[in-house]
Amino acid sequence: MSASDELLRANEEYAGTFELGDLPRPPAKRLAIVTCMDARIFPSRAFGLKAGDAHIIRNAGGRAKDALRSLIISERLQGTAEIAVIHHTDCGLLTINNQDFQARLKEELGADAGDIDFLPFTDVEESVREDIRFLISCPLIPAHVVVRGFVYDVQDGRLKEVQLEYAGESQEISRVAQ
Repeated sequence: MSASDELLRANEEYAGTFELGDLPRPPAKRLAIVTCMDARIFPSRAFGLKAGDAHIIRNAGGRAKDALRSLIISERLQGTAEIAVIHHTDCGLLTINNQDFQARLKEELGADAGDIDFLPFTDVEESVREDIRFLISCPLIPAHVVVRGFVYDVQDGRLKEVQLEYAGESQEISRVAQ
């Protein structure tokens, strides 16, 4: 049986006892979480969430630039007032750089991915800071939206908050919860 077939079977069981059809569309906690697609992260369990609590936006590396479209919709149409950027230890994006990965794709697939920024990074905490800076400087994310960043440790399951280094960043301080 394929993984997709297992998914269908599990969904049939789930639907048989489904009782969440009346949840409102906006997230109850007014929270959007941007995190990595890594299968070791189970956001509802790791972050104490239940259905309807938050928007969970996942992509490779949990990068905010890749999630911007969803974050704008979350805030503008669903009332999100806080964004949590959560990257993690042992991320696959730590193992690549754009140039080498683009060359690999060209060699293996014969396809040109030269116009794709895969948003790799070499330092997890700094990548969180980059994403916080990106969001708080983005004119499409209003100033009232709180932006915070964290690193999830895949070995012990703990979240560690990442602070901006405020020297020279006084304009940004008001956008990040203290």
